[in-house]
Amino acid sequence: MLFLLVTMIGCRSGAGASAGARADAGADADVQGDAHAEGDAKADADAKADADASTRTSTRELPSVATEWCTEGMLGLDEDVCYVMPVGATRLLVYLHGIVPPLKDSVQKQTVQGAVIKAATRAGAAAIVPRGRRGIGPDGARDWWAWPTSPATHAQLVREIVARWVVMKKKLETIAGKPFEKTYLAGSSNGAYFLSALALRGDCDELGFPIDGYGAMSGGAPGGRGADALKGRTSHPVYVGFGTYDAETKTGARALAAVFGAVHWPVRIAEHPFGHGAREVYLDEAFTFWAE
Repeated sequence: MLFLLVTMIGCRSGAGASAGARADAGADADVQGDAHAEGDAKADADAKADADASTRTSTRELPSVATEWCTEGMLGLDEDVCYVMPVGATRLLVYLHGIVPPLKDSVQKQTVQGAVIKAATRAGAAAIVPRGRRGIGPDGARDWWAWPTSPATHAQLVREIVARWVVMKKKLETIAGKPFEKTYLAGSSNGAYFLSALALRGDCDELGFPIDGYGAMSGGAPGGRGADALKGRTSHPVYVGFGTYDAETKTGARALAAVFGAVHWPVRIAEHPFGHGAREVYLDEAFTFWAE
């Protein structure tokens, strides 16, 4: 009963949020020889750097900050951010959780981080799961970890939230030994509604955290915004996944996909026989779609 209540709270939060929103060379042989030598040295250095990075990830000798936010299988990038980094990862996923109770252990946290670990590992992508804020959750879960979904809290918090992601991405790239080639943003439930606003407003691109693909899963809605909000923007692939038995989010998810589709952004809609919540299959499909 408690899990059902939590699930329904998350759904009502997203639905309310979308309603409230209505309401990212040389001249001679010697010189040429020196140039080649320098080039060879640089190539050797680059190869060594790649090998060092691969060794760090392959032996799992990765740094981890002690934090109660991370479940088994994830490492602490900071007190409020968990990560996973498979060997040779060149892409980064930032995943936004739904509402999570402020407890060391919870079904919500285990479900989200478990799905991210497995899907990101299969895709060979690095992933981070940053923590939301307390005090902005829906009625009945006000003090849970959540993302801003009303226009007022979005405007108040979006800059510092995205700035935090910028810092964490750079920290993870330092561990990896090189920059990530692509960055994706996905989220479920409450996280999907915040993601919808970020994608439609272009906040991440504007705030120095460019996104190469979005994924709204088990949640998301236009929040009163139409295709005009996307005019003049560079298109990015948008994956929208939802459950057949998640009646409260299906309508908003379809409407969100329609807004992006109206201006010819690449969109994939996927419906699966699930109820509400994060699922590995959504991420599996999203990674494939983004790579296309």
